[in-house]
Amino acid sequence: MKNMRIKILALIIFAMVFTAVTPAFSAGEPILVGGNYEMSGSVAAYGMDCVRAANLAFEQVNAKGGILNGRPLKLVTYDNQSDASQAIVGTSYLINEEKVVAILGAATSSLSMSIGPVVKSREIPMITPTGTNPKITQISGFIFRACIIDDFQGDVMASYAYRNLRARRAAILIDQSSEYSKGLARYFKQRFTTLKGTIVAELGFLPEDRDFGALLKQIRNSKADVIYAPIYYQSAGIIVRQAREAKMDLPILGGDGWDFPNELSLAASPKALNNIYYTNHYSADSTSPQNKAFVQAYKARYGQTPGGVAALGYDAAMLLVDAFKRANSTESNKVREALAATSGFSGVTGTIRFDKDRNPIKSAVIIQLINGVPNFKDEVEP
Repeated sequence: MKNMRIKILALIIFAMVFTAVTPAFSAGEPILVGGNYEMSGSVAAYGMDCVRAANLAFEQVNAKGGILNGRPLKLVTYDNQSDASQAIVGTSYLINEEKVVAILGAATSSLSMSIGPVVKSREIPMITPTGTNPKITQISGFIFRACIIDDFQGDVMASYAYRNLRARRAAILIDQSSEYSKGLARYFKQRFTTLKGTIVAELGFLPEDRDFGALLKQIRNSKADVIYAPIYYQSAGIIVRQAREAKMDLPILGGDGWDFPNELSLAASPKALNNIYYTNHYSADSTSPQNKAFVQAYKARYGQTPGGVAALGYDAAMLLVDAFKRANSTESNKVREALAATSGFSGVTGTIRFDKDRNPIKSAVIIQLINGVPNFKDEVEP
């Protein structure tokens, strides 16, 4: 009996010691990360894909015990409503009220640029998953991105149009309200003319426009053999439908803003969504182990195949997690230094390292729509 009491006492003491040195996971103080995303408004599809992907990333990390001695990650979201002023308000709210240690977002170039000065003044790390305008990271040394930038996208699509599609006369449609659209158009034009192609029309519109008949008539009269429309998916679907209804079957090209084929199909029939090509950061058809695991997990969690925006949203979140781990801290300067030193990060969208301007060096892909279904066409190294 005495030996039994000794054994029981020893077990109790062991349990007390073990509990003291390995606190329960739920007791860990959460690491709060702000998600300033376009969760409603004109480009809500972008923001919601980023939110879903970031939440998936954090759930996976937390399921493995969290980071920094068992601390869980928590995404604190703010819906900027696809509006620049709301994005600015949201950044201040997340930093001052929610006490987040880093910002993920925004999803678009214009809104990412609008919140950059707030991030700069507070010296807090920010990663935009999908803001492609080169000016974004020039605002502050605390700003990073997970996506390739506009000059590379524009170069890639201009070269593909000239060399692979044999285009020699290009018309460009530009959303005049969008820094993203204007930037891609500029870089496409530079590369296409360098290759001895001719820009036969540059035409602008606003996001609220719904009748593109006059613009398409000008393009027909210009005898363009390709249209480059570096715009967002809402206008893209309408333009494709109206072009095909006007019996304009020439190739229509875009950027990563087209990467929502389901949304495009709401405006244009699958039959209309042929002879369509766009640059992207990622293809769900990739056979890399990272992509296979991501696609499987995303499908299981949300019931749909992830597109490029979701993949970038996931990579942005995991880049931040990786920096927290290597910095062994959430302190702003240490995280910034760890992010800047990123090299060989195996992401869903490729192996990532940052250049001196905190832009990732990685490949781009060309996606072709066949009856509205995205198909991997080509990969272009930087």
